[in-house]
Amino acid sequence: TLSSRKTTWAKPKQWFEYLDLEFDFTLDPCCTHETAKCKKHYTPQEDGLSQSWKNERVFMNPPYGKDLPRWMEKAHDEVRNNGALVVCFVPARVDTKWWHDYAVKGEVRFPKGRVKFEGAEHSAPFPVAIVVMRPRI
Repeated sequence: TLSSRKTTWAKPKQWFEYLDLEFDFTLDPCCTHETAKCKKHYTPQEDGLSQSWKNERVFMNPPYGKDLPRWMEKAHDEVRNNGALVVCFVPARVDTKWWHDYAVKGEVRFPKGRVKFEGAEHSAPFPVAIVVMRPRI
């Protein structure tokens, strides 16, 4: 199968650490206290979609369900309007509207092979992409 019913996946620690060396993240906007990768973070109760990411360096591993397009729109808007830098760790769903509306506007990187998320027994049943959205200077 190429899809999964699970929508929340804990960020793979090794990928976060690798990307953090390059981007020096300051905010994790969609996590739990247990899975947070940054000191500053928002849980579902704090609703990262409704918070400002102004001037933050964000590592975003959003829920991979129906709200994924809203997270990508939020990332795009925060970069464009508030000077945030956002690195999105998302499924490589190149056939979707959100991919064409938001992901292709960033720098897209495709990790080789399948990623294994923290706490998962097996690698993800889908390919992932790293989308880097940089503010204009």
